[in-house]
Amino acid sequence: MKTSIPSIADCVALMEQYGMLENIRRHSFVVARVAETIVRSLELSRAGGIESPDIAMVRAGALLHDIAKTKCLDSSCRHAEEGQLICEEQGYKDVGVIVREHVFLSSFTPERYRRGYFPAREIVYYSDKRVRHEEIVSLDQRLDYIIERYCNGSDFAEQRIRDNFESCKEFEGYLFSFVDFRPEDLVRNMIPACN
Repeated sequence: MKTSIPSIADCVALMEQYGMLENIRRHSFVVARVAETIVRSLELSRAGGIESPDIAMVRAGALLHDIAKTKCLDSSCRHAEEGQLICEEQGYKDVGVIVREHVFLSSFTPERYRRGYFPAREIVYYSDKRVRHEEIVSLDQRLDYIIERYCNGSDFAEQRIRDNFESCKEFEGYLFSFVDFRPEDLVRNMIPACN
């Protein structure tokens, strides 16, 4: 059975349909550029080696990762889980898994990453962590922002977020061992915006 992947136009139509705020839309397009840059860099560094994730799947997951963010701004739902449901209702089950996993990965598998296996969900997860609003930042800068914005003084929430970012930093190390530039050079190596 062929996996259904929405085009960029399909993603934009869904953004409209679900009332995605303009600032969230801009963020999503930057996340998509980061994700595409990473996948393209993996493809170049592998030159016939290990299979890279499907660029269209990565792009769709990145564009739709916050599809439910506007709806959930009032804290009535969790945007990652709600986003998965939206994607599934639209017939994009595999994209829905990426959307669900963009905040916290359900499994973190260093043995796969050491071998250079980076599925679409991990690429989108990482890419989202590198984008604060529309600006590409370090993981430490994004961590500081998320703690300030979302912890509300909860030690439990802060520790959970810090643990998540420690995993993301570990993932970054594995990922950039297969990319021809360093994490801090991501901005200089960005591909043009997707159309």
